[in-house]
Parts: sequence; structure tokens; C-alpha cells
Amino acid sequence: MSDSDPLANVRVVLCETSHPGNIGAAARAMKTMGLSTLHLVRPKRFPDPEATWRATSANDVLEAAKVSASLDEALHGAVFAVACSARRRDVAVAGADARTAAARLIEIARTQPVALVFGNESYGLTTEDVNRCQLLASIPANPRFSSLNLAAAVQVFAYELRMAAGVEPDSASAAPALATHDEVEGFYGHLEQTMSEVGFLDPEHPKKLMPRIRRLFARARLEPEEVNILRGILKALTHPKKR
Repeated sequence: MSDSDPLANVRVVLCETSHPGNIGAAARAMKTMGLSTLHLVRPKRFPDPEATWRATSANDVLEAAKVSASLDEALHGAVFAVACSARRRDVAVAGADARTAAARLIEIARTQPVALVFGNESYGLTTEDVNRCQLLASIPANPRFSSLNLAAAVQVFAYELRMAAGVEPDSASAAPALATHDEVEGFYGHLEQTMSEVGFLDPEHPKKLMPRIRRLFARARLEPEEVNILRGILKALTHPKKR
């Protein structure tokens, strides 16, 4: 991916969108800011004439949209994902405002694929969905009325991404190659299984242990070799070799 076009490496993921008009409006918001990759997780109605009508001249974004059965599928291949939500909650990821989140996404998107994840219009993202991302971002708004229409939220984040993409990157602080969503999730599954096998984790009552572990490693921004090292350690713990 060329440093000149990091926006081409950003995918927008809409989860369980109820109203097809919001999908079309989000596609239009994306295209005005130079974003073109749209993923839809279990949309209620798509394709739909209302989505096409609301997209206006962004029908190409709609036609290229990929529909997924799960968030994991939509994040396949991405190395960094930002969950977008105004709801405060106890989650495994750190928080940031939209501008800070956009800057981090663009830093990584100059060389690797990243994602911006939005939830359903009524209930937003689930805690499980948020915990599958590395950062939780919100738009600073009136605390007495902080809820934005889905397409409006996409527009704000898309604008911040475009502004961040216009800043010249510092070659001395270029982002390292990060492990993909699939690799990191594979590590979390391996870790949870190992902790259960050695008796450190009760699988029936995991409580907040795994979310806290996710938060810890999300801060680390694991690289592929680091994931391999960690999984090698886990394998050695459960299948030790004789010296």
C-alpha cells in the first residue's frame, strides 16, 4: 500500500444495521471523504432500493460492499480495529476521541489494513464486539444529547480520517507490521484454553479476566513474531519437552 493513499486501506464496518437508508447514507458519507471499502455484518435489509436512493452517487460503494455473517469475518485480515460508540462501558480496550483514533488508524493504514466499526442504530455495539477491537472511540458531543445518526457518525469519523491522511508521516516513527485480527484472536483462544487446562481460569466463571488480558495485549499492539513467541510458550507449558 502506498503512503500516498492510506484511506484505501481503511474499511468501514456496519454491524446489524436496521434501516437500509442508513447504509446508503453511510456509503455517501464515505465517498465524500475518499473511503470506498464497506463491510456489512448481518444487515436487516440489503440490498434494498432505499439504500440505493440514499447513496445518491455512491452506488459504486454499495455495489462493492461485502456482507459478513460475523464481525470476525468482517475484520479478517485487518491488523487494527476501532469501535465507534458513545456508550460508556466496562470493556477490554482503551478509549480515545475520534480525532486521536483517526490519527492512529491512518498511521497503521499507510502500510496495513485497518477497520472502523459501527453498531446498530438502537443498541450500538455489544461489549463482545468492542472487545474484538483495539480501541474504543467516541465523538465529543453534548453530554445531554450525545447520540448521532449512524450516517452522521460515519461522516465525522471519515472527515477525521481524511484530515489525518493529509499529515505527512514521520518515517522515523513508522508503524511496525502488526499481527492480523485472525492471528490475535487465535492467540486469545489458545491462551484461554491453556489457562483452563492449568487451572488458572474457570471456564464457567471467567468474570473479567479475559477482557483485562485483551486490554493488556491491545496496548502492546502485537506483531506476528510476538504472537508466535507467545503461542510457543503456551504450547511448551502444556506439552513440555524432556531435556
